[in-house]
Amino acid sequence: MTDEAEFDAFYRDTSRRLARYAYGLTGDPGDAQDLVQEAYARAWQRRRRLADYDDREAWLRLVVNRLSADRWRRLGVRRARAAAEPPPPPAAPPSEDSVLLIRAMRTLPMVHRRALALHYLLDRSVAEIAHETGSSSGTVKSWLARGRAGLAAALDGEAPSFVSNGADDAR
Repeated sequence: MTDEAEFDAFYRDTSRRLARYAYGLTGDPGDAQDLVQEAYARAWQRRRRLADYDDREAWLRLVVNRLSADRWRRLGVRRARAAAEPPPPPAAPPSEDSVLLIRAMRTLPMVHRRALALHYLLDRSVAEIAHETGSSSGTVKSWLARGRAGLAAALDGEAPSFVSNGADDAR
């Protein structure tokens, strides 16, 4: 298993069986995929040594076994820590203003949403947004103005109390 073509063939021949095996160990398809991916990554790193093995698939199963056991150990430690700590208080439901604002934001084009979120939620300046998006400051100001206008139209008089009037856009 020294070249890519040989490893690819090995992967094609064994990956479905290994995924079924990992799923049997974990009971979760996402966790099983993670274990299989990690096992093949390790096999790729050791492909020259694996070429001498009689049963390379058995080696992969051993790796999946160990990764799965490590995962269960980590979960056990987390559960033990969580049991020792009181549970966090339940999160408060979103306010009516938040629901209205999110609904209105969903009506805007993505570039306007992104500019508004960067500016108002992450407190980024126009220059910082321009740099991050690869746009000019004028374009960002336009996105912000159009985004606010779109929000005003979508909210149609139901403006949440925390929507700005745009006076801080010069930052």
